Amino acid sequence: MVQEKKVIDQVSGWLTLFDDGSVDRTWAGPPEVKFMTDAVPPHHHFVEGVATADVAASKNLKLRIYLPEKQETDAEKLPVLLHFHGGGFCISEANWYMYYAVYTRLAREARAIVVSPYLRLAPDHHLPAAIDDGLAALRWLSAGAGGEPWLHEHADMGRVFLIGDSSGGNIVHQVAAMAGGEGLRVAGAIPVHPGFCRQRRSRSEVENPETPFLTLDMMDKFLALALPAGATKDHPITCPMGEAAPPLEGMKLPPYLYCVAEQDLMWDTEMEFYEAMKRAKKEVELVVSSGVGHSFYLNKIAVDMDHTTATQTHELFQRIKQFIHYHYV
Repeated sequence: MVQEKKVIDQVSGWLTLFDDGSVDRTWAGPPEVKFMTDAVPPHHHFVEGVATADVAASKNLKLRIYLPEKQETDAEKLPVLLHFHGGGFCISEANWYMYYAVYTRLAREARAIVVSPYLRLAPDHHLPAAIDDGLAALRWLSAGAGGEPWLHEHADMGRVFLIGDSSGGNIVHQVAAMAGGEGLRVAGAIPVHPGFCRQRRSRSEVENPETPFLTLDMMDKFLALALPAGATKDHPITCPMGEAAPPLEGMKLPPYLYCVAEQDLMWDTEMEFYEAMKRAKKEVELVVSSGVGHSFYLNKIAVDMDHTTATQTHELFQRIKQFIHYHYV
């Protein structure tokens, strides 16, 4: 007789852990928003101006490419946005609808090719696995992407921008720092609402509102599952401005467009990193989205129906576009 496995923990509807060590990432929250976690199959034809394809960079690394349809005003080669998805290092995929909606919009509006790796997820793969995947994706692009036709024909692989949201923002910073050490060219880095925090609670974590995209329960449990054994949130990956992290002054970093949200739970520690970057005399431009919280632009329902969310999403994407084209020289 097969013994039924038991649930030992759940994380805010996003993840269920069982006593045999297995994980279920099926959305268990309100069914009306489940569509945002549904996988969108690749389509090699243009749908609303964007085509998509899944490619294998290696045996262990797969990526989703978002290619905008050519416009008369486009340059012969388009910049590349290497995007690392969020999810506390534990959930979400490059083909989830909520990211599909963001990536297709970024590709259309920024006139750029978006490349998003399928990152290894915790707790199956503890950090730094996702960081290693991000660096492997950059190395693959820097080496010519294996001659992958879409990128070979349409992408300027000498102009790669790192971008990522939430935990993907942590990956942006780690990969940017390692790229500088290896001499890999990065045109710019765009951490969006990065998951920078400390072991102790900040004031914004206590006072700012929780959202479906970030609760204290998610923050604590996801990072406990993701970080190396015995590590706390003071680890350099989650606290790159902390005492245990390498000094920012000694890092070779590209220009940063640093994007934060006024009502983010992590506002205080995100701003602490920004101030540390300024003290280290790094090139960093700050973008603040007002009246919204963590990863607000991922909420497709709010983007479509709420004026503030829609306006702040438009302004954020425009600032990203401006940054890319300013540094695309």
